[in-house]
Amino acid sequence: MLQALRIRDFRLLWAGSLVSALGSWLLILAIPAHVFLVTSSLRDTGLPLAAQYLPLLVLGPAAGVFTDRWDRRRLMIATNLFGAGAVAVMLVGTSPGHYWVLYVALIAESSGSVLYMPAMQARTPAIVGTGTLLISANSLSSITDGAVRLIGGPLGGVLLTVYGIKWLICADALSYLLSAAAMMMTSRTDGERPDRTATITSVARDLIEGVHVLRRQPVARAMLPVTIISLAANASLSAVLIPLGVQRLGGSEHTGFLLSCLGAGFLIGAPILRALLDRVQPRNLLTASLTATAAPYFLLFTSSSLTTALPAAVAIGMFGSMSEVIPQTAMQRVIPNAVLGRVSAVFLTGAAAATLTGAVAGPFLAQAAHLTGVAAAASLVTLSAAALTFLTVPRMPAIIPAQPTATGGGRGDRRSTQEAS
Repeated sequence: MLQALRIRDFRLLWAGSLVSALGSWLLILAIPAHVFLVTSSLRDTGLPLAAQYLPLLVLGPAAGVFTDRWDRRRLMIATNLFGAGAVAVMLVGTSPGHYWVLYVALIAESSGSVLYMPAMQARTPAIVGTGTLLISANSLSSITDGAVRLIGGPLGGVLLTVYGIKWLICADALSYLLSAAAMMMTSRTDGERPDRTATITSVARDLIEGVHVLRRQPVARAMLPVTIISLAANASLSAVLIPLGVQRLGGSEHTGFLLSCLGAGFLIGAPILRALLDRVQPRNLLTASLTATAAPYFLLFTSSSLTTALPAAVAIGMFGSMSEVIPQTAMQRVIPNAVLGRVSAVFLTGAAAATLTGAVAGPFLAQAAHLTGVAAAASLVTLSAAALTFLTVPRMPAIIPAQPTATGGGRGDRRSTQEAS
């Protein structure tokens, strides 16, 4: 799983993203907690969630065009510097009466992330290739995500209590600067992008081209609705996780245990996926992962004690993380790198729409049908996504070694495909 770290450029890419993600997760709980402690307003506390997803919904498809038009290395440097500036502006918005500044800064920070995420997804296979090292890179990223989830939010809550919100904001801004420095140290791209100018007509033309590529690729095309459906189910339950901890599991502090177990599941799932993804057809592996996620969903949200809730949370983290990485790796393998930014942005925008829809629908359904009703609905939706995967996702070709196509600061492996016998 650590083979991808032998490539210098990926090592820098991974380290910069890790530092930046940790800085952002320090504020994931701290910002809403700070706003709630000062205002006691549930409405104001919920606005950071809207600020996080609104830019991705509005700017996501266009961000993919810019990712494919501009030099991705420079774009990732610029978005990190922009993120540092946006986070620094939050210092002005921490006082009562100035929270609008905080929300504007959050929208600006998220807007930078909208450009960074497809650039990251497109640049990774350009550095490590699309063979086994890509699985290593994505598995490592999944472990990083799990570790950051495991410690970032709780650590942010502790540091908020000890040092206050302003120190956390400064730490997040510093993390963006360190990430930008890591991106600067990566190798320059061999070739220039064909066109850096952007007009409404050219952006629209590129968007249409990206959609056409996605429509012509059966594996990616089939996995898009599966990803959207499964993430909507996940988000509907995530939105009522805190009420579960408070109402059924003995208090809000137990929610921290659940989050830690979810993160632990991410850590466990990554090496399992690394071992299976080149041995099992993605269609079968994704079907199994989604099916295995449905039962723990129901078990967790019908639990009345940590004895059953914590193992269920670990299982959700493990199989859920696998369900996220499998479509991502398949897409990176079958979509040409020249349009990968646009196609990645379509997936990311769909994921944001699904997450926001699920986050809104979950609490409403819980109000009408209680937590058990939400759990049953989410489990059934996840099972339907598993069935859709098995019925619509075609077999992927076998993987055959070839050379990387971009400068990687080390020797990666690129793999072409050939129909399996």
